[in-house]
Amino acid sequence: MWWMVCKWVLIGPVLRLLARPRVVGVENLPKDGAAILASNHLAMADSFFLPLMVPRRITFLAKNEYFTGKGLKGAFKKWFVSSVGCIPIKRGSASAAQDALAAGVGALEDGRLLGLYPEGTRSPDGRLYKGKTGMARMALETGVPIIPVAMVGTEKFNPPGTTVPRPAKVQVRIGEPLDFSRFEGMSGNRFIERAITDEVMYELMKLSGQAYVDVYAQDVKDGVVVPGEEREAGAA
Repeated sequence: MWWMVCKWVLIGPVLRLLARPRVVGVENLPKDGAAILASNHLAMADSFFLPLMVPRRITFLAKNEYFTGKGLKGAFKKWFVSSVGCIPIKRGSASAAQDALAAGVGALEDGRLLGLYPEGTRSPDGRLYKGKTGMARMALETGVPIIPVAMVGTEKFNPPGTTVPRPAKVQVRIGEPLDFSRFEGMSGNRFIERAITDEVMYELMKLSGQAYVDVYAQDVKDGVVVPGEEREAGAA
């Protein structure tokens, strides 16, 4: 119920007024049954616009800190992420990756749409970065398709480091489902999982028009990779 209230009464009308969002390719979404929505990640606003523009409810994996904050701000975050169906995930522990994988697989086995950001973090500069393979492992373990989704313009609506939105047009582009059933039974094969992930990122590059960088975004943020020294592939 609270999801519908957020979408149609509290948050949705404001987003529609400020960004006039459009969705392209909504016919590529299954009317029922499980699927992974693999999205690029330009801004915090992605997690608002994607559920707004997709007719079915989306389940996201969210860091546990969103559920444990203190004060009024912490209470609001907890209420919001709980209302929209987020699953809390603890990060930083030895079992964090396995816990996230198990939570994602569980959501898919329940027939849900699972929203993932394969880059693992927001892009530091608007380019598309190397994807992590957990998404591919989930797809192989459950047999569900992966649907690439490109968020366009959200970094202008919600520039990095800002909290007050700025009027800007936003578009959500939904690509055709990618079927990886040819790799059935090959979960755990790191070469197959990397190949699947790279195929999804290539589709995201085409959908979004972003330049692709073959390093992890978090490594750039942590200074492990110096900006300008990465291998970059241009997008159409």
